[in-house]
Amino acid sequence: MNEIFPLLDPASILLALAIATCAGFVKGVVGFAMPLVLISGLTTFIAPELALAGLILPTLVTNGIQALRQGPRAAWQSIRQFWVYLCAGGVTLIMSAQMVRVMPPHVLQLLIGVPVVFFAVLQLSGHRFNIARRHAGIEAAVGGFAGAMGGVSGVWGPPTVAYLTALDTPKHDQMRIQGVIYGLGAVALLGAHVGSGVLRAETVPFSAALILPAVLGMWLGGRVMVRIDQIMFRRATLIVLLIAGANLIRRALT
Repeated sequence: MNEIFPLLDPASILLALAIATCAGFVKGVVGFAMPLVLISGLTTFIAPELALAGLILPTLVTNGIQALRQGPRAAWQSIRQFWVYLCAGGVTLIMSAQMVRVMPPHVLQLLIGVPVVFFAVLQLSGHRFNIARRHAGIEAAVGGFAGAMGGVSGVWGPPTVAYLTALDTPKHDQMRIQGVIYGLGAVALLGAHVGSGVLRAETVPFSAALILPAVLGMWLGGRVMVRIDQIMFRRATLIVLLIAGANLIRRALT
């Protein structure tokens, strides 16, 4: 096993698989937050850079499944509709990804933890930003910020969800659009971190091993979604993310 996963011991691998299953389950229920759960959980016992490498492939696969759930035509319509957001996010993601190898771990933990806490507190407090109509400048700014955050942490969900919620996007449309945005972001993240050296021969097997449990968790979450109150479960998820983000900030500061 050490030959396949040279950077991890067996206990850490099993724990990572369990976290990937939980992350996929959350995504299956609410449509987002898998990278948040993965990065928050994995960085409690492995280095942030390895955690970032680990989430890349399962994020790519699960978002592809989500984006194509309503068919390729609907996915293509979402790409055309949000091309400004996607382009801005892609550029900043590739630029910021090059900073991961030279960034101190505590700085990366802060960059992940602070947005997670901000988003969770904002949503739990009931505040919503309402945007009457789409504006290219706002869309580019939010997409750019999401991409910059995604490049260094693999997490770009919070600003995306906040923006789509502010637009009052219908539930099923929002689920598909999230899948398209996150899926294309995951493709960009893959390319960027092959270039940065985060995803390399030593880390690819770890990332690949997390695909199956993430997909399994997503399938289970999708089955549960139709049986429980989604709003209540989403609230519980936000509380978990709030605790995880606060823990990352605590570790960074101490």
